[in-house]
Amino acid sequence: MSFSKWCRALAPIVLVSCATEQPPEGPPKPLGTPVVLKASLGLPPVAVPSNNPPTAETIALGRRLYYDTKLSRDNTVSCASCHSPALGFADGKKVSTGIGGKTGNRNAPTVWNAAYASLQFWDGRAPTLEEQAAGPIANPVEMDLPHDQLIGRLNGDPLYGELFTKAFGPGRITLDKVKMAIASFERTVVSGNSPFDRYQYGGDKKSIGESAIRGLAIFQDPKRGNCAVCHTIEEKHALFSDGKFHNLGTGMDEQGELRDKGRYDVTKAEADRGAFRTPTLRNIARTAPYMHDGSQKTLREVVDFYVGGGNANPHLDKEIRELKLSQQDRADLVAFMESLNSETPPDIGPPGGL
Repeated sequence: MSFSKWCRALAPIVLVSCATEQPPEGPPKPLGTPVVLKASLGLPPVAVPSNNPPTAETIALGRRLYYDTKLSRDNTVSCASCHSPALGFADGKKVSTGIGGKTGNRNAPTVWNAAYASLQFWDGRAPTLEEQAAGPIANPVEMDLPHDQLIGRLNGDPLYGELFTKAFGPGRITLDKVKMAIASFERTVVSGNSPFDRYQYGGDKKSIGESAIRGLAIFQDPKRGNCAVCHTIEEKHALFSDGKFHNLGTGMDEQGELRDKGRYDVTKAEADRGAFRTPTLRNIARTAPYMHDGSQKTLREVVDFYVGGGNANPHLDKEIRELKLSQQDRADLVAFMESLNSETPPDIGPPGGL
């Protein structure tokens, strides 16, 4: 066969192949009814990424995904298993339990106000809520569902097919769409308008008691409690976290060595050895136990730990030092932290059918 005849014979095959090939999808774009995330009293506006503006459809989808055990390998664990609204969006355990009773080595951080954190997880390894959302799903000691299997499972579910189409338009369900939906829901899990907020920012000087007022003064006084140096209170709002990483000496073994290197495992910087992100204190009375390893059972134990100056180690944060606080001072600090509880807003619990 001559070369020209071979080309003519091949042409139909090439055309058929090109005609059936699916063009690659572009980046997902949320569709539907735009939602404005309103800041509660005592909180700044929630920052929203330009490529994932919240819509009613993506939030509803993310809420369903958050509570659905289908996102775990054996259909027993959901995001809410370790971050439950009934337990302050934590789980009440020293360390979290995943599928098959597997346990990790860190306490579940609350999802409350995670929308305000510039870095996610205790060690800050995820830069956004979107990236955070995918991690536990594939983690072998948490939900243990590889991402390709997750996407196959969701694409085979007619209900999710409908919900993802409403949220992102027609096309296959992708991991990016899953991450964007869960993150959009988590940005609605915000906690403000506590008794403290009404006292500090709302002008209601009777919203907290005398003990809490004394505790607030100790909390802010750099010579007494020095708490606000890391758990920040601003003029118009309070996130109660500086978003930075600090070594408190928590998690030491019997030989005085750090069991968990914390932020160091991410950055490999010596200054980050044993350092963990400052958690928010909002709803703190509902999220016991405390610290990255769950080593402190009560808020009073946390206060006593700080009064003692933490645990000495070569990387102990320079702001950690022994404090001279009476028993009443310590009780007042606890009363202040209890004033940071707020009501759970509607429409963030499990949706119908789950």
